[in-house]
Amino acid sequence: MKWEGINEFVYVSETESFTKAARRMSISTAQVSRQVSALENRLNIKLFYRTTRKISLTQEGHIFYQHCRLLLNGLEDAKRAISNLQDRPRGMIKLTAPVSYGEQQILPLVNDFMLLYPDIEVFAYLGNQQVDLVGDGYDLAIRIGKLSDSTMMAKKLSVRSNYVCASPFYLEKYGTPLSLLDLNQHNCLMGVLDHWHFKENGIEKKIRVKGNLRYNSGWGLADAALKSQGIVQLPDCYVQKHLDSGTLMSILEHCQEPDESIWAVYPHNRHLCSKIRLLVDFLADNLS
Repeated sequence: MKWEGINEFVYVSETESFTKAARRMSISTAQVSRQVSALENRLNIKLFYRTTRKISLTQEGHIFYQHCRLLLNGLEDAKRAISNLQDRPRGMIKLTAPVSYGEQQILPLVNDFMLLYPDIEVFAYLGNQQVDLVGDGYDLAIRIGKLSDSTMMAKKLSVRSNYVCASPFYLEKYGTPLSLLDLNQHNCLMGVLDHWHFKENGIEKKIRVKGNLRYNSGWGLADAALKSQGIVQLPDCYVQKHLDSGTLMSILEHCQEPDESIWAVYPHNRHLCSKIRLLVDFLADNLS
């Protein structure tokens, strides 16, 4: 009786939703609600403020959550300690990554990893919007650039470079820009944003650009640049082979944007899990 409702309470606290908590636990919303209500009755305190739009912790609920989360962390650590004694890591890994980078770099390596550890299962969601790792039950996220969430653990896996480039034919016809101001005279092939990033004389700059084409596809932008439609700024995975072959030429290298870091990000309690640690190390070894 003393443990009943604790899991439900913690998951509702973290997701701020009875429905999401139920989904996370694979039980009904009604069951979650009953267990939390029974817990409140046993404690004789109100744990949540409930409205039609929002669920939030009371002051007593905040205090109780901190202690209950420590209890669940200890239980999860105990389970992982036993699991780590096994020779073969097993179980589900739920991960997320950006769409293009995930398709090109992460999932092929995950496939290789699963050949080494056939008892591991993987669910991967590729999306460019950051998900709530704890609330949505993810073990691991691959993120690019500066990290905003300091509550998570992170390991740097690799870096990638962004290049401003164009075809030799385009540069011969329209001239090669020598400064950032020169971009105003050129057709800039844009992604979802209308500005590009640079670093000039030690100062990071965000330059607004304009052009007659905007795609949310790096491959589409690279193809347009190869067909001499304009200048593009793209990560190396889209343009490196064309730079090596000479079908695209890198320009404005004196103010090139600093390399972006590739990170593995995961909730604090997941670093003790052998399967997560093995996958992160495998990605770091192969991406670097």
